[in-house]
Amino acid sequence: MKIDVSACGILAHTAILRRMTRPPIAVAGSLLCLLVAACGPSATRNNNGGSGDGGVDDSCNPGDTQDCYDGQDGTAGVGPCHKGSRTCTAGGTWGTCTGEVVPVGETCGDGIDNNCNGMVDEDVDADGDGFTTCGGDCCDSTECSNPAQVNPGAFDVAGDGVDNDCDGMVDNTQLLCDQGVSGQSTVGLDYAKAMDLCQTAGSADKKWGVIDAKFTFADGTGLPDKKQHAILKKYGTGVTPHGGVSLALFSTGIAAGQGDPGFDAGLSTPFDGNTSAFPADFIAANGNKLPNAPSCPPPSGDTAGDPIMLTLHIRVPTNASSFSLDTNFFSSEFPEYTCTAFNDFFVVLLDSSYSGSPANPVDKNLATYTDGAGKKFPVGVNLASGNTGLFTQCVNGKVGCADIATGGHGSINTCTSTAELARTGLDAAEPGACDDNSLMGGGTGWLTTSGNVKPGEIITIRIALWDTSDQALDSMVVLDNFKWSVQASDPGTVIQ
Repeated sequence: MKIDVSACGILAHTAILRRMTRPPIAVAGSLLCLLVAACGPSATRNNNGGSGDGGVDDSCNPGDTQDCYDGQDGTAGVGPCHKGSRTCTAGGTWGTCTGEVVPVGETCGDGIDNNCNGMVDEDVDADGDGFTTCGGDCCDSTECSNPAQVNPGAFDVAGDGVDNDCDGMVDNTQLLCDQGVSGQSTVGLDYAKAMDLCQTAGSADKKWGVIDAKFTFADGTGLPDKKQHAILKKYGTGVTPHGGVSLALFSTGIAAGQGDPGFDAGLSTPFDGNTSAFPADFIAANGNKLPNAPSCPPPSGDTAGDPIMLTLHIRVPTNASSFSLDTNFFSSEFPEYTCTAFNDFFVVLLDSSYSGSPANPVDKNLATYTDGAGKKFPVGVNLASGNTGLFTQCVNGKVGCADIATGGHGSINTCTSTAELARTGLDAAEPGACDDNSLMGGGTGWLTTSGNVKPGEIITIRIALWDTSDQALDSMVVLDNFKWSVQASDPGTVIQ
């Protein structure tokens, strides 16, 4: 039976938010054998201990023995590597290969050809991944089936049984780095940790990681009020972590649910003087105006109210082609200001040198949903317009009722629950906002936002939130569970 995976690395020594009034608007031996088998030999064993075409019946007669080898093709008999043997069990199947020695990472200076490639103590980069055998690359040539994907600059892929990052541990993907961070920290790196971006790196390092993280207004200037961001164990009672033990919460008001310090039951906290321009490249790419949901009026003005932005510079792992981030948008603009000029903005802007397909958005904003007809909806309260299905934490009924010139903007029927509004303040009754059963607000529920990257590059991710048209009525976004993937994504945002 042949087992093959995309990457393999082996180390022998370890397997291991009351509203404001608003006017209406218009190892060796057998252990090594087991590890290499999990990582994928290049050859298919058959009854005779040789290489076959995968179609040979692997049954046997009890007591029979044969040669076996789980290393890469061409390495048996090179250096210390040699075949082992296996015995047919009483059940008529071949047992474990024992006594074999297979390629492992080169131990420089021991005078042994550990990786069985015909060279002793070589300090080379045979796979061209930027790491040499003596520079920590545990799989540079013969040690695994995809050497270029295994090195100290890679990320550990969940569930593949491989030590992708050559740290001596297999599948240690999710590090719990957010236990000791909470409250209203002003340190940007703490929020990276709350989103489960656990590894840091220096600007000159080869390993992947967050190089720096900084809070500003939406245009990169200024400093948001410290009450606008928080690291929480939960938001309300219904929104809990998808990764680690903490969540990152950004708000155009106070980042808190009921019971959290500073909670504002009115969900409308303008911060005097806290305004900025919109992100320059994003607004320019959209014809110098904010994009909007189809058939909804554009926001008024050119100022971001109560803006908050976290900018992250990150070196991408050498084996990563994309990333994803869990996002959850909430707003007290729902339901009466849905599809009006008062639609608060949330963006996830990606700067990357990636040029493949599927392409990242031209305006860089990954927080955009594209429906089956190709219509684009920026993530926000207007997802509740047109029944996109991406605004689910709410009460069905009329929307846009503040627009007396049109008499409203129809209704929503895709609300499925209010569980994630519990004790956020958005679950408070506000009869008459649109219907007798209207609440203070609503939310999307958990979404997944993805983007494509180039392995090993340094990317910039800007996560921003701001009020549009005025600074009344707050919106919030919860962020968690950042993940890398070896596969390219379909960039944008979808429902989970």
